[in-house]
Amino acid sequence: MQQKLNIALVITYCIFLAACGAKGDKPGYEYSPQMYHSVPYEGLTQITDEGAGQLISNREDGKGEFYNSNPNNPNKMNMRHPPENTVSRNRYGMLPIQIHKDSFALAERVLKSPLPESEEVLAEGKELYDRFCEHCHGSGGGGDGLVGQVYLGVTPYNSSTVKDKGEGHIYHVITHGKGRMLSHASQEDPMERWKIVRYVQTLQKQ
Repeated sequence: MQQKLNIALVITYCIFLAACGAKGDKPGYEYSPQMYHSVPYEGLTQITDEGAGQLISNREDGKGEFYNSNPNNPNKMNMRHPPENTVSRNRYGMLPIQIHKDSFALAERVLKSPLPESEEVLAEGKELYDRFCEHCHGSGGGGDGLVGQVYLGVTPYNSSTVKDKGEGHIYHVITHGKGRMLSHASQEDPMERWKIVRYVQTLQKQ
């Protein structure tokens, strides 16, 4: 009896595994699908079949789990084409910066900080600096952070070659990197970079 039960369990388990397999247009079954499929509309996917994933759906609107089209747009599109001859701004209302990563002189001439030199901006800039920069550049910008002590050659901010660099140059270096320093654009959004710039400017004067 026990042997038959074990065989039945093995067969059931095999059927279960086979049912989970994805092939062709069938995505297979998923454990807790609500963890994998976004509730908001996803711009780069488009499933218009309202019954897709109905078997595993617990949506309040009664549609299938995989349905993700926006009924408010033409053809239920999730992402619409922007108007011609327009450029999108970021969430701060800033236009994208189209300066080549090696054009430091141009960046210094063109890029201007949108932030004032207020105590609030400097405090936030210091907090970001301590999080992302201090380990190499040091707390006082002397290039003597814990990492900078191991990988020598981090230029102090108050050195003759750096102390007079403008805000545009500093922002461009943070964005694209220079020398051994890699880009920090993925770690800090544009406004956070400008806050760090404001704080670095105070270290240039020390």
